[in-house]
Amino acid sequence: MKAQRVPLSGAHAVITGGARGIGFATAKRLVAQSCSVTLWDLDANALEEATRSLLAIAPGNTRVRGAVCDITDRERVRAEFDAAEQETGPVDILVNNAGFLSPGDFIDQPMREWDRTIDINVMALLAVTHTIIPSMYARHRGHIVNISSAAGTIGVPGLAVYSASKWAVWGFSEALRGEARAHGVRVSSIHPSYIATGMFEGARIGGLGSLLVPRLRDHDVIARAIVEAALKRGRTSPKRPRTVRLAVLLRGILPDTWFQWTVRALGVADSMRSWTGRGDT
Repeated sequence: MKAQRVPLSGAHAVITGGARGIGFATAKRLVAQSCSVTLWDLDANALEEATRSLLAIAPGNTRVRGAVCDITDRERVRAEFDAAEQETGPVDILVNNAGFLSPGDFIDQPMREWDRTIDINVMALLAVTHTIIPSMYARHRGHIVNISSAAGTIGVPGLAVYSASKWAVWGFSEALRGEARAHGVRVSSIHPSYIATGMFEGARIGGLGSLLVPRLRDHDVIARAIVEAALKRGRTSPKRPRTVRLAVLLRGILPDTWFQWTVRALGVADSMRSWTGRGDT
């Protein structure tokens, strides 16, 4: 079965980590397209403000709903999914955006930080998808967008466990895409490099690397990739900036020793030393 694109007008999207950052920027773009949104987030205050802002710009019958939801709590996810479908209608789009970051050398990271990174970035993403996708399969309609990272295409020193989690997201997305297609459902992964504000504020690639992979100015750059490239045009793995694709290309054509030398020469290894951002989305 060919997976059809989901028309945004009249659709219903669930966005995890939807109260700020990439999640909120994506919600604004979707609401502007007359797509109803359900935002899940842990921050009740940010969620209330985000919901109010979206309602102010929502056209016509477009609905906006916010719910405090810990996506690592599978029973809560199930309850909030049931409530979202009952109040707003079947979920057509899932944006798995919620994430967690604990930067620093691997040897210095306490195990509780590993657990939280994997629980939120991988296990919760799997659980949310597993809860919602059967409804999409039953209707042969849906699109799942998973937020991976440029760090999911190249290992970044100081982000060992985070890189591992985002590589897992990319691999999961590719494998699920092959399964979901048979049910008429699309799957995309998005790979942002450093964004100037938010989770990765302060992080930057210096020297020649800054010319090849400049910092993204804001979260809307990624929101646009989600809505315009993935949802509207059916792109399976948008990378921003587009030069992130060089990591995949060079890994494929260069001997690994040369590739690793290139990564170091471009300044990737030192890119997290100036990090001042927050630890979650």
